[in-house]
Amino acid sequence: MSLAPPFTEETAQTKVKKAQELWNTQCLRPPSLEDPKAIAKAYTPDSIWRNRQWFFSGTDEIVSFLTWKWQKEHNYKLRKELFAFSDNKIAVQFWYEYQDRHDNMKWKRCYGLEDWTFAEDGRMRKRQMSGNDVEIEEADRWFKDDVDVDLVDISEKHW
Repeated sequence: MSLAPPFTEETAQTKVKKAQELWNTQCLRPPSLEDPKAIAKAYTPDSIWRNRQWFFSGTDEIVSFLTWKWQKEHNYKLRKELFAFSDNKIAVQFWYEYQDRHDNMKWKRCYGLEDWTFAEDGRMRKRQMSGNDVEIEEADRWFKDDVDVDLVDISEKHW
């Protein structure tokens, strides 16, 4: 099955879960300098990003951002869900949890939305992310240890 546009509901759903899997590779072991480079291959060399308040583009800046992100966000686990799609665009809702190395290792959960636009070859050429972090207690975590993030029941109040 091709994961290049135009998308069907099935290919959009698969694309979202592949992205989730790719971003979660860094939680399977201690992050290495190779992880951001591997993830950057899913984006065009001139890919444009907005991540919260940061705007940047291109492979080098994506790698730099992801390196910084995972130095800050320890024990990162992510879930993405398809929100909407069109021929070459996908919108996702996501939640992820992490310990903040820049804030005394407090547990946080990020709630957010992403807007993706794809090139003809299936790589992402634009990524916009809006997210908000909420401090949580360890007891309130959803994505503990070896839990399958796709099996966690996330109630409507968190959607």
